[in-house]
Amino acid sequence: MNTVTLFTNLLARYNALAYTHHYILGFAYKGNIYMAHVEEQMLGHFLCLDKASRGAGYAVRFCPNNDIKVALLPKAELICSLKYFNEVVEESIYNKGEIFEKMVTERYGQEWEKDNIPFTDDGDLTVDGIAYQIKFQKATFITEKSLERFERLANRG
Repeated sequence: MNTVTLFTNLLARYNALAYTHHYILGFAYKGNIYMAHVEEQMLGHFLCLDKASRGAGYAVRFCPNNDIKVALLPKAELICSLKYFNEVVEESIYNKGEIFEKMVTERYGQEWEKDNIPFTDDGDLTVDGIAYQIKFQKATFITEKSLERFERLANRG
């Protein structure tokens, strides 16, 4: 299977299992941190296929290059400066993705709590009845190995 077909296949299988098809994607651009709302139809334009670690096959990741960041800017909102973001990350026990999720959640007036709810069961944040998955640049959406595990669980009914 060529990489384009593999990417399309993995993304379709991910979407078939996903609880929500609304996403908030975070990225750093020109010294600032932004968030952009993206729906399933456009999601594939902003993701890439990459090798997963630890023998998990391939991974679908949000790995925006400069062109993708520029394409996201019209639908993006400024969160904070990159300098402030990095300071918060350095002072925290959480990683960049978790700090970004916390900042977005608090932006919507909600209290953030770290959780491990699977993407098949809920989003990371619900606003006005819409659940969103939140991903920061370099985040993994799914690996082949994880996808196969979730598909087995879904087939058990």
